[in-house]
Amino acid sequence: MKRFRFALRPVAVLRAHREVRAREGFAHAVQAYTQTQDELAQKRAQVAGIEAALAAGRHGSFSAAEESQALFAYRQECKAEAGSEQTMLTARGVMEQRRAEYFVAHRQLEVVRRLEEKARGRHREEVAREEQAESDEFANRQAMRTSPFKP
Repeated sequence: MKRFRFALRPVAVLRAHREVRAREGFAHAVQAYTQTQDELAQKRAQVAGIEAALAAGRHGSFSAAEESQALFAYRQECKAEAGSEQTMLTARGVMEQRRAEYFVAHRQLEVVRRLEEKARGRHREEVAREEQAESDEFANRQAMRTSPFKP
């Protein structure tokens, strides 16, 4: 019996390695995206807290110095929130790009795997055909030895 040898084995190994790297890159991008989402949620909570404090401060006595400091802090938090939102959008873009790269790498690996499966199937059929031919040949020789119709 002939041993199976897949000619594209080096390609399969490289594509498997590339797929693993792409999967890891996608996982890191997802992690970074969720982290930026958490940071954005924290910033939004801080902004909401400052807005609530500003609204509550308007019911009492008015102090221009305190109001200007509160508004300055509010503007700073709004800028930080906008920056966090931009960072989150960038992280989402990176995550989508990594996802696309992973899908491409996975599809390329699947192509090679399917080719290997087909090659293995052809190899099995060929080996089975050869074994059947050998068995038939052996049976024919045995029949010729013990044939009652010798010339």
